[in-house]
Amino acid sequence: MNESLRIAVADDEADMRDWFERILPTLGHQVVSVAENGRELVEHCRTLEPDLVITDVKMPEMDGIEASTVICRERPLPIILVSAYHDPELLRRAEADHVMAYLVKPIGQASLQPAIAVAVRRFAELQILRQETADLRQTLADRRVIEQAKGVLMKVVPGLDERGAFRRLQELASEKNQKLIDAAEGVLALEKVLRPPERT
Repeated sequence: MNESLRIAVADDEADMRDWFERILPTLGHQVVSVAENGRELVEHCRTLEPDLVITDVKMPEMDGIEASTVICRERPLPIILVSAYHDPELLRRAEADHVMAYLVKPIGQASLQPAIAVAVRRFAELQILRQETADLRQTLADRRVIEQAKGVLMKVVPGLDERGAFRRLQELASEKNQKLIDAAEGVLALEKVLRPPERT
């Protein structure tokens, strides 16, 4: 079963705006915003927080690619670009990571429906990858802090080896009902406080 989406559309042509308003509900979606230019689209997205944006590329005041960049900088969401042109420069600009699909006018219901499904799926996959990347960066950063804390403990506790230092960190975390990284940061903070001031 297809997910019902709250969709914002933008096009400087009134007949295209009318077409989207008529067709999208037949596909099970809700049109929450209809904009005539990119600046209006950005304002609507800030207020209404749609699930998906379908925008024409060439529009007055701010084009669809600029508008989608601003929108996704503030709140990432899937974007489908629509254009009447096969301009290589437009295609290059449309390769931004938030653009999930690109449709060339004239478009029909048969091409719009799968484009929406593909855009939503690609966006979900991208968000998972971004989260995994962020988690990995955090894990590596935490590991560096834990290694530093182990080094501090080995320096201040005579005879303590690396395994013993790690076990001591685990004990500290357990005693204070903390995560291991919090205990490690506590050790480093204490070491910084107790460190003799550098001579100038």
